[in-house]
Amino acid sequence: MFKTIEWTLEGVRMIDQTKLPAEEVYVICRNGAEVAEAIRNMVIRGAPAIGVAAAMGVALAIKRSTAQTVRQLRADFDDAAAMISKTRPTAVNLFWAVKRMRSAFEAALENGASEAEKIRNAKEGLPEEAQVMLKEDIAINQAIGRHGARLLAESMTVLTHCNAGALATGGYGTALGVIRAGVAGGKKIRVFADETRPFLQGARLTAWELAQDGIPVTLITDSMAGHFMKQGLLQATIVGADRITANGDVANKIGTYSVAVLARENSIPFYVAAPLSTIDLSLPSGDQIPIEERSPEEVTHLSGFSIAPKEVEARHPAFDVTPHRYVSAIITEHGIAREPYTESLRALFDSSPVPARGRTR
Repeated sequence: MFKTIEWTLEGVRMIDQTKLPAEEVYVICRNGAEVAEAIRNMVIRGAPAIGVAAAMGVALAIKRSTAQTVRQLRADFDDAAAMISKTRPTAVNLFWAVKRMRSAFEAALENGASEAEKIRNAKEGLPEEAQVMLKEDIAINQAIGRHGARLLAESMTVLTHCNAGALATGGYGTALGVIRAGVAGGKKIRVFADETRPFLQGARLTAWELAQDGIPVTLITDSMAGHFMKQGLLQATIVGADRITANGDVANKIGTYSVAVLARENSIPFYVAAPLSTIDLSLPSGDQIPIEERSPEEVTHLSGFSIAPKEVEARHPAFDVTPHRYVSAIITEHGIAREPYTESLRALFDSSPVPARGRTR
């Protein structure tokens, strides 16, 4: 089984998702700048995975720091945190992870009696914290899967958009975690995977993951979803999320909003699977979510080849926002939220045994 990301003695090792499915290649990031570049260039992607990568990037920067004083080390931390925070603006897990690492950094400094001991504590403590976050993420995804599997029929076909599987997380997956848990429980689940233009996460990543697991998967283009819904061939839609606001609005890969509207038109439930760390209670609605705009070349080119006239302009918002009225349920590690989300999401946070987790307010 592949590993999305892990901490090693050489550095942060991650599978290069830009090479899949043609090649299963792993890269080693040996400093914080290389981790930031990997996040920016989508070598690693998916909100939970980005969060883990951000934590490991900060930890690696401190581990490699040559600072001789706490003041210098704090400056190195601030530089690494700022650099990584600029990579992907939409996924809130990234900022949550950096904030958690800052808390771990300050706690490490407080526990030292001397400058040297404080520095040593930070260099040892931050990598440990990042690895704990990875283990927690996998356990969280498995819990999401258990809760979400209850929503699946004994036999059904589910539509997914983008990739919210093991590749998008520390392991197991959110949306695909629900499907995996359903299959593990004996349910007969077939998946239709949108290709997810322009980066083709559905075609390259989701289909690859499911094929490896032996879960039946049919690849379709994004524009085919409505056709198959109208034919009655799809019974549910499950997606992940990069940020969910207090009212239940969901930012996810561009095209998700269209899928949600089609699902409503065809009376198909539209489920969102995400950890509490993806929920941003500080934003009242999706209108406040920053939407990343990526290079137009990712639209005008495919695998390095131009597919449009050179003089034609292109736009590439990487995400869109699905209003909460289209969301049938939000599946988290602490249970399932439904309308009104302003109440149910906060209740899930209040029931969390770890108050610091995901409390982005």
